[in-house]
Amino acid sequence: MIHEVIVTTLDPGGRAHIAPMGIRHREGRILVAPFRPSSTLDNVLRTRCAVINYTDDVRIFAGCLTGRTDWPLTRSERVEVPRLADGLAHVEVELAEVEDDPLRPRLFCRPLHEANHLPFRGFNRARAAILELAILVSRLDLLPAEKIAREIDYLQIAVEKTAGPREQEAWAWLMERVEAHRAGESSGP
Repeated sequence: MIHEVIVTTLDPGGRAHIAPMGIRHREGRILVAPFRPSSTLDNVLRTRCAVINYTDDVRIFAGCLTGRTDWPLTRSERVEVPRLADGLAHVEVELAEVEDDPLRPRLFCRPLHEANHLPFRGFNRARAAILELAILVSRLDLLPAEKIAREIDYLQIAVEKTAGPREQEAWAWLMERVEAHRAGESSGP
């Protein structure tokens, strides 16, 4: 099972890097497998630690894909990497093993500290739809335009029926990115 999370790491200048990523839990470890090139990959390989942040604020996922990466952070307990200040929970991890791969290395991380901060208030269809749109946005150059359009039409139903202000904002950011991509395709070389 893949869990969509926000991974925080430190760049070479000591600044926080925030990125959405799918992770897996494997035999007491957390598997992070970013595609190359990846700042998250480079940062974890260099510092040997990261923070896995669980959040239901889909604006963070959408923001990271649309250039909005300034989210409130706070100190972690056992690693130098900060965590999301408003996350539901987080796990501080250290790199335990690397399975190298030219396309997608596999980073097996050992949990060092885990904490819950806010209650999970239940599932929301709009949030799930926005996560799916965020994944589509991350693959705009890889997927056919017709598939993207069909998916957006379907996902928009859930957003129209169940979104609150945060979800509407995240949807708008992602749709701006889709429209910019479409405009770039139509203008051609």
